[in-house]
Amino acid sequence: MPELPEVETVRRGLEPAMTGRRILRAEVRRDGLRWPFPARMKERLEGARIESLRRRSKYILGDLSTGETLIVHLGMSGRVLVSGAPAGGFVHARAVAQKHDHVILHMEPAPGDPQPGHGGRVAFNDARRFGTMDLWPTAQLENHRLLARLGPEPLGNRFDENWLAGRLAGRRTPIKAALLDQRIVAGLGNIYVCEALHRAGISPRRAAGRISRRRISHLVGAIRAVLREAIDAGGSSLRDHRRTNGELGYFQHQFRVYGREGEACKTPGCKGRIRRLVQSGRSSFHCAQCQR
Repeated sequence: MPELPEVETVRRGLEPAMTGRRILRAEVRRDGLRWPFPARMKERLEGARIESLRRRSKYILGDLSTGETLIVHLGMSGRVLVSGAPAGGFVHARAVAQKHDHVILHMEPAPGDPQPGHGGRVAFNDARRFGTMDLWPTAQLENHRLLARLGPEPLGNRFDENWLAGRLAGRRTPIKAALLDQRIVAGLGNIYVCEALHRAGISPRRAAGRISRRRISHLVGAIRAVLREAIDAGGSSLRDHRRTNGELGYFQHQFRVYGREGEACKTPGCKGRIRRLVQSGRSSFHCAQCQR
């Protein structure tokens, strides 16, 4: 499933094609994905202007001129690909609807576009149909069931040593599981938790409530650093993630532990090897020598 860096990469790729432009036509090619689409979604989208594109956790939020927000979640295999002529952005060459293009938005051209009438075409493609799209009043967005209980953004000001220490205090659950709890911090997934814990030198098995303030401070810094580097690299493409122009992300080439079972640890001076263990049904990759 795409994590924060992949979703942020998609959001940034959509901005040139969508922000400030009206949706001229919406093709809604099925009744829903993981859940049914909202009533009259096609009619509610057509004619609306995208005032801004934001990200909250793993969700892309498109604030509309109608006072509603389009909520998009990519699920396991969702992609959003742009074709056409989005000014200032990369263009994906594909222009014919594909089998799993479930929602297609035809955007108006940018002011002064040299090809009038040829705005961007934004297609939501999801082979496994675990993604979702919804419309919700912008003023009440924090009450939406998917967003209401989310913790702070890991790159935002609310997420700091004090916040994390307070949420981990007294917890016996492993730190790996605690960081995957979206109520503690929003947007983190299996890949980047493994990578951040390795950078911070913390074992994924360690009880969350038994980590010192000094190490929690180091962990916050590691989380921020790995996310920023992954965003700069366009995210990680392991199976389904693509940028909006169809290209792969390449942060997977910088993994220190994830997917590297049996390989040498990359920590300078460490002679350990990466091990894999299963926690709550998910693979955790770590170095038992330098992560304590």
